[in-house]
Amino acid sequence: MRAQLLDGSARGVLETVRRLGFLQLDPIATVATPQHLVLWSRLGPFDTARLARLLWVERQLFEWNAFIWPIESLPLIRARMRASRRATASSWERRRREFLKQNEGFRRYLLRELERRGPLLGRELEDRSTVRRGKHRWYGSRQVAQMLELLHLRGDVAVVGRRSGQRVWDLAERWYPETDAVPFREAERLLAEQRFRALGVRFEKGEWHAHPDVGSAPVPDRVTLLSPFDRLVHDRDRAEALFGFRYRLEMYVPPAKREYGYYVLPILVGDRLVGRVEPRFDRTTRTLEVLGAWGDTSRLDEALARLAAFLGADRVLTKRRLTSRASPT
Repeated sequence: MRAQLLDGSARGVLETVRRLGFLQLDPIATVATPQHLVLWSRLGPFDTARLARLLWVERQLFEWNAFIWPIESLPLIRARMRASRRATASSWERRRREFLKQNEGFRRYLLRELERRGPLLGRELEDRSTVRRGKHRWYGSRQVAQMLELLHLRGDVAVVGRRSGQRVWDLAERWYPETDAVPFREAERLLAEQRFRALGVRFEKGEWHAHPDVGSAPVPDRVTLLSPFDRLVHDRDRAEALFGFRYRLEMYVPPAKREYGYYVLPILVGDRLVGRVEPRFDRTTRTLEVLGAWGDTSRLDEALARLAAFLGADRVLTKRRLTSRASPT
């Protein structure tokens, strides 16, 4: 909890991202986007515009591969970008390489247009692909987004802003600052060390090991809710082993087969995962709805009040509550 700044010690957006190492991005905002919800769990109500300023104005953070990273990590991420250019180990890496080879003219067109007219949205670029990869479940049949994504992974283009949630693209050389080159293995070693420090403990050779920089003093008895993408519970097996808390995200499970709900958040009290709740924020009526709750919900109202204040909700509406003092597992 201390390593993840879930003990109430978090101070400021930038400092929190630096300590965590990264924030995962996802467009699903049943309550709030994961990047905002993860920060709220640690900071409480905060100015979400601060995160945007750090990304697009102050450039203390940057976006790559669906994550937000501190700019200090750029030399390490650039090692991954370079490795992406050579990767052929998996079938999808080989398909990616072949797609780029078959659409070399399309690639040159995109880079030329960004150099001449950038920054641009993907929809402001023509689809000049000659060989298609078929309809993608996220990007559709246009190949522009897929090509930009591949060039992004390789470090040729960068996300330099957002317009109505859509990524704005430009040449990477115009956005990223100059950095030293770090060998791939060294970069991976440093990133692994950062993850260890951020997680606090890791399982190695059949034993749990605590990071030496993380203190073991008692954790304050604060209550909060966690995003499904929060690193405390992101590794579901790890969370179950450490906390005895079995948690699964059921968004893609058919409704009739869900054990709990579509977008359920763990309830954290002090250093214990005590239950779960399914909230939904209706932005039209400014209502935070509670569709269900399970486990120990004795402090749920406190957590919901703080969440409602962060979201700007005018009221909290309990549609259906399932409560039990039994084990939340």
